[in-house]
Amino acid sequence: MNSTNFSLLVQNMLRDDFYPHPVQSPIELIQTHISYIFLTGDYVYKLKKPVDFGFLDFSTPAKRHHFTQEELRLNQPLAPDIYLEVLPINYQSILTGVGEVQEYVLKMRQFPQENLLINLVKNQTLLPKHCQELGEVLATFHQNTPTNEYITSFGTPENIAKAILENYQHTAKYVGSIQTEQQYLETQAFTDNFIKTNTDLLLRRQTQGKIRECHGDLHLKNICLYQDKIQLFDRIEFNEEFRYVDVIYDVAFTMMDLDFNQASDLGNIFLNTYLEKTGDWEGVAILPLYLSRQAYVRAKVNSLTQDNPQLDSTERDSLRLEAERYYQLAWQYSQPQPGKIILMSGLSGSGKTTVAQKIAPLIKAILIRSDAVRKHLAGISLDSRGGEEIYTAEMSNKTYQRLLELGIKLAKQGFTVILDAKYDRLYRRLTAADAAKTENIPLEIYYCTAPLEVLRERIEQRQGDISDATSELLTQQLASQEEFTEREKHYLTVIDTNQNNWGVSIFPEKG
Repeated sequence: MNSTNFSLLVQNMLRDDFYPHPVQSPIELIQTHISYIFLTGDYVYKLKKPVDFGFLDFSTPAKRHHFTQEELRLNQPLAPDIYLEVLPINYQSILTGVGEVQEYVLKMRQFPQENLLINLVKNQTLLPKHCQELGEVLATFHQNTPTNEYITSFGTPENIAKAILENYQHTAKYVGSIQTEQQYLETQAFTDNFIKTNTDLLLRRQTQGKIRECHGDLHLKNICLYQDKIQLFDRIEFNEEFRYVDVIYDVAFTMMDLDFNQASDLGNIFLNTYLEKTGDWEGVAILPLYLSRQAYVRAKVNSLTQDNPQLDSTERDSLRLEAERYYQLAWQYSQPQPGKIILMSGLSGSGKTTVAQKIAPLIKAILIRSDAVRKHLAGISLDSRGGEEIYTAEMSNKTYQRLLELGIKLAKQGFTVILDAKYDRLYRRLTAADAAKTENIPLEIYYCTAPLEVLRERIEQRQGDISDATSELLTQQLASQEEFTEREKHYLTVIDTNQNNWGVSIFPEKG
């Protein structure tokens, strides 16, 4: 089909009688650089453009048909309520019987555009519960999406470096105009150095099966709230290199977009939910690389798009301004940050997890709960109640060792890490304090307390939490807890969680 015929097809698809069902007139046409999207009211029809950009090739009807089918195959499991079927069409209509097939379209369920997460964020209607659900949905997807030797081969340090280097090569001409020379040089130096100094980490991600068939383009325009459920859509079908990536690549795309839209607190909730469900806290170590990469890619796309001579000055200025912000964000991710460890301490029911969950988004902290670590070590789901075997002294030692190992590792890399456990034994607290001192990592302890009757009431009323604590366990804890020493009081903050203004203990300036 030549360009003239394709233009005629697009015009015909704007006619009401092209479709075998009632439509909402006028039919709305949305264009991306690779697709025509027709909004008809109840349904959306997606037609691939006859383009070849090198990294994708839709230049022939056979290729467009193949990738339309691939788009359905890859996205229907993620959003079965949205992705419906691939249909044959000709110049005049969608074919419901016999007729010469000239193209294929993807039929999807239409949903209100305000339900896109990008619009929920802009309208300030994206809630913490949505981000928790998003973290759970993405975690489940990543745990079930396939990997194999071929997919894993895309995650070598060499392949990662090559893909990122191309971004800098494509944007060198914008230095001094849309991005500064400092941003360009320092961001590139960061990514180059990160890959060189973290080769073992990247190789370990391969052997651990973390390179999977992921989404590949998980920004906020590709996530929606449909039928009161978070749904991921528009997974990349046209390029394996963009889809066969580390799972943290997907996580970083969503986080970066939330950061860009001044919703870092929601990004933190999303991240910590994802990490707790997957247990992939070690993956946080490569988060800065992919956060910077995703921001830089968005900057590159905007930079290249604003070169289009057909754009008016308003459109071009908007794209340039957005590109400048993305370049700035990519550079910010490349800058070193000081790490810190916060130990949450307190008996079961003292509210330490509630406090940790409240403050983590405010300080962009990685929150690691001992309950989650314990169950991941035991190989049981977070929702399962653990038996006595996961609460032995040996298992508790392993849990605290793993907590501290993760805390030290991530704090050394510039993250604030909250380790949420009882820390009721002196030797466990001193072990953490000594390890932090050895690595020159600042340490704080937040000790949460409340009247005994409040502790018991909270434990009895718990629902939907991964903790297995009981009133009987609380009695044992009361008998074995050990007081804080004078040394510890230098970095100790006591929080009475029975007081409504407990936050003043941590953030007195907000009191």
